[in-house]
Amino acid sequence: MGKFADICGNEAARKALTSMVDSGRIPHALMMHENDGCSALSLALAFFQYACCPNHIDGDSCGECPSCRQISRLAHPDLHFSFPITTGTKVKGKASELVCDQFAEYWRELYLKNPYFLESDMNEALGFEKKRGQILVAEGNAILRKLSLSAVSGRYRAMVIYLPELINQQTANKLLKAIEEPAEGTMFILVTHSPENVLQTISSRCQPMRILPLSADEMVSELTFRHGFLQDDATDAAAVSGGSIGLALREYAGREEVISMRQSIQDLFEAAAGGRLQEILTLTEQVAAMESREKQKLFCTFAAETLRNIFMMQNGMDSLCTCPATDREALSSLASQLPPQFCRRATASLERASSMIDRNVSQKIIFAALALRLYQSIQKP
Repeated sequence: MGKFADICGNEAARKALTSMVDSGRIPHALMMHENDGCSALSLALAFFQYACCPNHIDGDSCGECPSCRQISRLAHPDLHFSFPITTGTKVKGKASELVCDQFAEYWRELYLKNPYFLESDMNEALGFEKKRGQILVAEGNAILRKLSLSAVSGRYRAMVIYLPELINQQTANKLLKAIEEPAEGTMFILVTHSPENVLQTISSRCQPMRILPLSADEMVSELTFRHGFLQDDATDAAAVSGGSIGLALREYAGREEVISMRQSIQDLFEAAAGGRLQEILTLTEQVAAMESREKQKLFCTFAAETLRNIFMMQNGMDSLCTCPATDREALSSLASQLPPQFCRRATASLERASSMIDRNVSQKIIFAALALRLYQSIQKP
């Protein structure tokens, strides 16, 4: 995947990116905000490929020249990646001394296999699924060394930083001047899932761009055409993925696990509706015991989507629900049991829990607090 034509949706973003190249007004730093598992990385590569391609065809790169072929294989000498890392099962050593080049083969294999990978997929592929990486000073120094060299192609070079919200302050201080005043032809492209958590000194130096989730129709088309889903499976996967191809692929690959997770979410809201605090605590303890923080975040994502569907049902907007047909009866029952204010309050509590997971707070504390907030959301008028 390297051309814009290979990427579903986000036509407005595509037009904006090609216009930047065509007008010669490429920003020195661009920050793309996507939901986990969407197409920002693919768009970033298509943008760089279009900028480097000498043979534009119908508003896209040709896909055939040496530059296009190298970029599509992540083998272009002027294309660099930086992403959160830590010591793990595949690369060992002191975390503060590791650099992304040591993980390059695993990163390349991951992207070429699935350009819509989730953050949890990355952690698993790089060998530290039970930890969370960071972009530390050693990597900051490596970035500056790469950018101190002349571009091999003599045209453009790109530094793609995945999850800049995990850059620490010391590393950010090293990179500020390079981001604000890069050498001619240097493109910084940042891909974030939480722009509010990116250090303000970095985000203020970047031009923001929102990469939207796909619509349900776009999801079904993409899943059936490019990923071999049957129509019914694609429709069900689209219904629970919130426009994220990565989530849809995870839902399909780990179908039994995800079905079990959705059932646990329904059980949790059933317990909340009945005011059964001990049962709520037991269910949230099971979430706290999940093997990785990424799965806990996935639970919060699915729970928030469930609440959205319940809210739609409570307000007579069933046609806007995006739940699988097999879940509609259970969610309709919950919609009749839960008080009107519950969905709003519970969603805010889930967002808070997800944010705390990112900050490495104790999982037991996070989900005990979530249990109490869900209980209070029922009790308060």
